[in-house]
Amino acid sequence: MKPVISAGLLTTALLSATLASPAAAALSGYYDSVEKIGTILSSSIVADAVRQAPIGAITNTGTRKDGASEWQVRTQDCDLLVYLIPVLPDGPGKTTYKLDVPGTCE
Repeated sequence: MKPVISAGLLTTALLSATLASPAAAALSGYYDSVEKIGTILSSSIVADAVRQAPIGAITNTGTRKDGASEWQVRTQDCDLLVYLIPVLPDGPGKTTYKLDVPGTCE
């Protein structure tokens, strides 16, 4: 006799496998960090604020009181603080970030 698998059991198994797949998972911490660092590196405001100096390091240094993520952009002569404010998508999709650069390197 052949084993019988009900449609409900099959649907549940397929749904469980789909939800466990990476495509259905939330954006990983790695890719969220890439989005944040990419936002900083692609900003002409940051480039001008560091006077076009080469970047030695970009480091996440904390969170501002309003929840913005604080990052330090280090050059040879300056440590510039910038802030990333999350912009949530209207529906499914990734979070993007708006940049706040309150200072410049002197």
